[in-house]
Amino acid sequence: MRYLPHHDEDRAAMLRRVGVDTIDDLFADIPASARVEALDLPDSRGEFEVERLMSAMAARNTDAGSVPFFVGAGAYRHHVPATVDHVIQRSEFLTAYTPYQPEISQGTLQVLFEFQTQVAALTGMEVANASMYDGSTGTAEAVLMAHRVTKRGHAVVSGGLHPQYRDVVATVSEASGHTMTALPPDPEGTEDLLAAIDGETSCVVVQSPSFYGQLVDLRPIAEKAHAAGALLIAVFTEAVSLGALESPGAQGADIVVGEGQSIGNPLTFGGPYVGLFATRQKLVRHMPGRLAGETVDAEGKRGFVLTLSTREQHIRRDRATSNICTNSGLCALAFSIHMTLLGDAGLTRLARLNHAAAVQLADALGSVPGVEVLNDAFFNEFTVRLPRDAAAVTEALAARGILGGVPASRLEPVRPELANLMVVAATELTTDDDRAAYVAALTEVLS
Repeated sequence: MRYLPHHDEDRAAMLRRVGVDTIDDLFADIPASARVEALDLPDSRGEFEVERLMSAMAARNTDAGSVPFFVGAGAYRHHVPATVDHVIQRSEFLTAYTPYQPEISQGTLQVLFEFQTQVAALTGMEVANASMYDGSTGTAEAVLMAHRVTKRGHAVVSGGLHPQYRDVVATVSEASGHTMTALPPDPEGTEDLLAAIDGETSCVVVQSPSFYGQLVDLRPIAEKAHAAGALLIAVFTEAVSLGALESPGAQGADIVVGEGQSIGNPLTFGGPYVGLFATRQKLVRHMPGRLAGETVDAEGKRGFVLTLSTREQHIRRDRATSNICTNSGLCALAFSIHMTLLGDAGLTRLARLNHAAAVQLADALGSVPGVEVLNDAFFNEFTVRLPRDAAAVTEALAARGILGGVPASRLEPVRPELANLMVVAATELTTDDDRAAYVAALTEVLS
C-alpha cells in the first residue's frame, strides 16, 4: 500500500464501510492455493535497473517459440503475420475500448462491422456481435441468452466441453439462479447426450472439436433439442478448425460461440483473448454485447453506426441483456486483420496444414510403445493415453525441453480415470524436427 496516499485511519474507515475487519478479508473467497505472495522486489531502483530486473524474471519463463511446443487445450500457437502488428497501430483503428461517440469513431466502427461479417461467415450464422471477452465467458453469456429466449432455466452441458468453460457456466448459473446438468468428461466421444434433453431444457452446450479433440456431428443434437423446445449452443476453442469443418450454423446451431485467439492473436501467457459470438437473425435482440451496422450519411456516403447496445450502462439499465462492459476491441482488430490477409482460400489452406501436422504427430506418437491415440478423427488436437501418470510425464518432457501437451488431470483433478490422458496439439508451426524430438523424448521417459 506504500504507493497509495491513504493513512491507517483512512483504510480503517473504508474497511468499516464495506463491513470487513482487514484487507485480507476481501480475498476470503479466493482459495489459498490460488494466491501469490507479493514479489520480492526492492523498494526503489532506477529505470534501467528495473528493466534489467524484470527482464531477468521474465527469462525464467519458457517461451512457446523456443522449444518444441504441443500445448493446446484452448490456446494455440499459430503464425501471426507482421502486417497484423503494423496495421493494428494505425491511429484510426487503435483502441481497446468502446466507441462512446460513434459518429466520431468511424474507423473503430468499420473494424467492428467487418469483424462481425467475418465471424458470421466463419460460423455459418446470420449475425454476430462485436466480440466478447473470451470463449469461456462468451459461452456463459450464450447460456444466459438461451434462458431468456426459451424462458427456461436448465442447461445440458456435454462432457466434451472445455472444463474451464464448463466451470464458468456453472459459476454464472449459480449466481443467476439457474441450473445445469454437466455430463462426465468424454475423452472417447461415446456420451449419450440426447438422453439428457427433456422438456425442461433451455439449451444444449456442445463443443466440436471437443476438449479431447473429438469431432461431433451436431445435426442429431440440434434435431432433438429443437423438438424439445431448446436451443443448441455450439462451442469451439480452435477458430482455425472452421476453415476445414462444416460450419455449426449449417448443422443447425442456434448460437455459436468460441475463442478467436488462434487468428491474429499470440499466446501472450494466457491473454487477453477475444470471444466470438454469432446467432440467428430472429434472436438478435436477445444477443449480448454490441452490434455495429452500416448506413449512409446525409450526403449518401458510406458510414457506420452502433446499431444495438444492450449493456446496463446505456439506456436499457436494468433491462439490459448482458453486463459485459466492453468488447475486446484490440484483439478483435487483430483477428479481423489476420482474417482479411488470409481470405477464404488462405484459411482453408491454413486449416489443412494444421490437420496434416496433427495426423503426422498422431502417427508418430502412436508408434511409441505403450501410447494409445484415442481419436479416430480430429482436427489439430487429440488425446493420448499413456502407460503412466500424464502429469508426471509432462514434467519429465519439460525437463528435456519438450512442452508435450496438457494432462487432463490438470483441469479435471477429481477424475482419477483421466490421470493417464494427455491432450496434444499441433499447428502449422510444428516441424518434422519437433515431432522427432517429441518421439525421442517420450520414448526415453516411458522406457
